[in-house]
Amino acid sequence: MDTITDDGFRFDYRPATIRYGAGAAGDLRDELGAHGVERALVVAGTTTGTASAVIGPVRDGLGDRLGDVFAETTPEKRLDTALAGAARYDEIGADGIVALGGGSSLDVAKAVRALVASGDRETAISTFAEAGALPVPDALPPLVAVPTTLAGADLTHGAGLTATPANGRVDAAVDGGVSAPALTPSAVVFDPELVATTPDRVLCASAMNGFDKGIETLYARAATPVTDGTAARGLALLREALPTLRGEDPAYGDAVRGTLLVQYGISRPDASTLALIHAFGHGLTAHSSVQQGAAHAIVAPHALAHLFEHGDCRRDLLADALGVGTDADAASGVIDAVTTVRDGLGLPARLREIEDIEEDDLSAIAATTAADALVENVPEGVDVSAEALAAVLRAAW
Repeated sequence: MDTITDDGFRFDYRPATIRYGAGAAGDLRDELGAHGVERALVVAGTTTGTASAVIGPVRDGLGDRLGDVFAETTPEKRLDTALAGAARYDEIGADGIVALGGGSSLDVAKAVRALVASGDRETAISTFAEAGALPVPDALPPLVAVPTTLAGADLTHGAGLTATPANGRVDAAVDGGVSAPALTPSAVVFDPELVATTPDRVLCASAMNGFDKGIETLYARAATPVTDGTAARGLALLREALPTLRGEDPAYGDAVRGTLLVQYGISRPDASTLALIHAFGHGLTAHSSVQQGAAHAIVAPHALAHLFEHGDCRRDLLADALGVGTDADAASGVIDAVTTVRDGLGLPARLREIEDIEEDDLSAIAATTAADALVENVPEGVDVSAEALAAVLRAAW
């Protein structure tokens, strides 16, 4: 078990209001009312915003507080999409936003939120082009998130955003984002019935992304007793629920509750618990079209082996959370448990399975990963040089 110490800690987290339950989308009108919203713009993807099984319950739940549905977000999370969403917000006289879907829709909705509060959008665009980040004004309209995947970006305050000369009001390509504590959603409505509408291939990949948030929260430098408790409980739920998502009796409730818990407190004004696995995810997606969750699925066991080779990395706490027997070697047991979840989700196991990644690309991917800000959250003593990370990628090849 984890060693008890008297080390102090600071936990500065400003979470959203959380509403959970089967059919919880039916309570959206009341939740918006609690945040003073009379007319909401729904920001969603081209599928989630038009599929009746998804948008139908949201429309019904919003009732007369629904202003319009902006169903135009894409996985690229483009600046021009956010600008179009802000323009639609103005056109309908909205006073709040509902983000419906996965991480892409939520990220774009956060950007829309920042843009509609900006008194000078041209300056905001210029700032993004120069610094890679949108400015975040003090006064923001309420944002209520309704996730349909298990990636777990719902209780965080950052968002990715891209722009290219072809589609984003910039002279050179920008891969940036927007981040501020105030961008954490005002409320998140977790409805397992809506999550159940997501196609298996999307849901399973997103589930691995969320699962790894719990893994990293336990070993990251910024771990606290609060996040230890929520992440460990969330992992216990996810290790049982995720492999059955593709079965005849999917455990959507436990999967959603587990995802809620593992992301609680991972994104704070002064700290983050995302670390090496997510850094590898960023490196791999920057050099290929692989989906973030699929990238995690492939690299997570090898990243953990690298971590355990160089340090304790709280392996006993991880083993306890993942139900590894006391007779087993903790490090091997953790890696096996993560592999079991991956295989149960039917996700890829080797980088060579990704069509647009070649073995010659691994050095460049490792360099991008080593430069990622999240490697700063890796425990001391672990080698995070480009050379060391290239060896991890070769093991995953």
